[in-house]
Amino acid sequence: MELLSDAFVYLAAAVIAVPIANRLGLGSVLGYLIAGVVIGPVLGIVGSETTDVQHFAEFGVVMMLFLVGLELQPAMLWKMRQQLIGLGGLQVVGTTAVFAGAGLAFGLSWQSAVALGMILALSSTAIVLQTLNEKGWLKTQGGQSSFSVLLTQDIAVIPMLAVLPLLAVGHGAGHGDGHGADAHGGGHGGEALAALPGWVQALIILAVIAAIIVAGRHLLRPVFRFIAEAHLREIFTATALLLVIGIALLMDFVGLSPALGTFLAGVVLSDSDYRHELEADIEPFKGLLLGLFFLTVGAGIDFNLLFGNPVVIIGLALALIGVKFALLFGLGTIFKLQGADRWLFALGLAQAGEFAFVLFGFAASSNVLDQGLLQTMTLVVAISMLLTPALFILYEKVIAPRAVARSDREPDVIDSKGRIVVAGMGRFGQIVSRMLMTSGYDVVILDHDPQTIENLGRVGVRTFYGDVTRPDLLHGAGLKDADLFVAAIDDRDKQTMVVEHVARTYPNVKILARARDRHHVYELETAGAHYAEREVFEGAMTLGRRALVELGSHPLRARTKARDFRNHDRAMLDDLRENYNDGGVDKSYIDAMRAHAETLYEIMRVDRGEEKHERTERGWNPPPKGDATL
Repeated sequence: MELLSDAFVYLAAAVIAVPIANRLGLGSVLGYLIAGVVIGPVLGIVGSETTDVQHFAEFGVVMMLFLVGLELQPAMLWKMRQQLIGLGGLQVVGTTAVFAGAGLAFGLSWQSAVALGMILALSSTAIVLQTLNEKGWLKTQGGQSSFSVLLTQDIAVIPMLAVLPLLAVGHGAGHGDGHGADAHGGGHGGEALAALPGWVQALIILAVIAAIIVAGRHLLRPVFRFIAEAHLREIFTATALLLVIGIALLMDFVGLSPALGTFLAGVVLSDSDYRHELEADIEPFKGLLLGLFFLTVGAGIDFNLLFGNPVVIIGLALALIGVKFALLFGLGTIFKLQGADRWLFALGLAQAGEFAFVLFGFAASSNVLDQGLLQTMTLVVAISMLLTPALFILYEKVIAPRAVARSDREPDVIDSKGRIVVAGMGRFGQIVSRMLMTSGYDVVILDHDPQTIENLGRVGVRTFYGDVTRPDLLHGAGLKDADLFVAAIDDRDKQTMVVEHVARTYPNVKILARARDRHHVYELETAGAHYAEREVFEGAMTLGRRALVELGSHPLRARTKARDFRNHDRAMLDDLRENYNDGGVDKSYIDAMRAHAETLYEIMRVDRGEEKHERTERGWNPPPKGDATL
């Protein structure tokens, strides 16, 4: 019953804290840490068993690295080699060197200094990627550069796990409790080979690694095929867990890190037909174990240390962020990141990462870092992660607007005029511009992404650089004499702001705007747009019509259903406009939505039963009588 009660406490803490943390924009990792703090130092619900739970939960790291390996297809890695080796490699090596130097300056041994430098070089993959996705920044140059560095850091964890035990030479290795080593392969692992000569051990280790690669390429695939043919989901899940646990035990037997073995197996299986199924089966176990691990980290934080010397702890956290920011900003400059992208890159990766907690435990078990330093640095890492949402808010609200306006590149001099001005050359604006230009119209195109401008220039599309939210740039583009303004900016708020400015300043110009969704249509119309189109509506309509055909509808009937759906949606867009207000939706809006949904069901289900006989193997026979006018 004690096991069940402990499980209940940990699960309850996670279920309550993590959704709240996500709602507040803190991310799941910080949610787990905060939950651990509450049930540990604050309420004292959990106690000495936390250490034992942590050793069990560390296996989640092994599973995480297996999943990381599954995502790293060799072809993708080769394609990204310049970013990974250049930008990512310089970040890891440079940051490690700077923090190692700082450690030496404060009197640490070179082994401890190097270990600390490696650990602090990592950033929080979970927090950064979640924020970049939520804010829509992942596709920007700053977001893509951040992703490349995070990917390099995830890969770098593998050699770090291999190097940390080597740094324990002459530092009291082997006198720890060995628990963490059991989880990672650093303490008791390899005892079976200890009596053998070194060259024999090396040959056995190489043979084991070769066996994992060969088995992954040639043996595991038929095994998974055989298991899959049984159509028993739980057996496939059991096989996936058996694979991870078996490789972990094998690597531990020869004295290597289990994480290294499972990572290697993941890379080998990354182009397998069963990759996605393996990910789906392992992910829940990995998520729970890692969440449990971060809970125990939070429960083990020594707040007496923080309250005893808050200035030093918080000062170290701010120094960590400041140093990493300066290094990242410099790298962004070297790799020609511009304006807001460089700030996003530097601020977003300035914290320490969740892998630091894992590597701290591994370093402790290998006796590379002493316990006092570990407790201090655990607090420093946690505080740096807690400050990350504030850094992103600083970027979004303060830095980004100014960075765009003060970009290193001056706005282009617009020396051509046209009846049409298009603002924004993303996937939406490019299609509109191509249609207009190939129809013989003179179009002035504006965009603020230098890379997009360069790429378009290569194919002969002249695009002028500048921030389209600046009134002087819009005036220089010739809006005063233009007939049409097409607003196709990615940023929703900027799009509305630009439309409002153009409608107010150039009342004779017709405004067509790209909208994110139905509510954005209403916002743009209120701002002054004459027509707004949802960015994915027509593409989704085309795909939906194709889906009906694939499911058995005659192509003409599918076209009719698509037409009926479009007409109904346009009518609903007009009707709901009366019920929409700037504050959001109210009961009348919801009621109108439900009424329209019921009407749509009636429209789309008409003659549904007649579709079975409409298709032949040739797929082009005419519809039944009565549909001749379709």
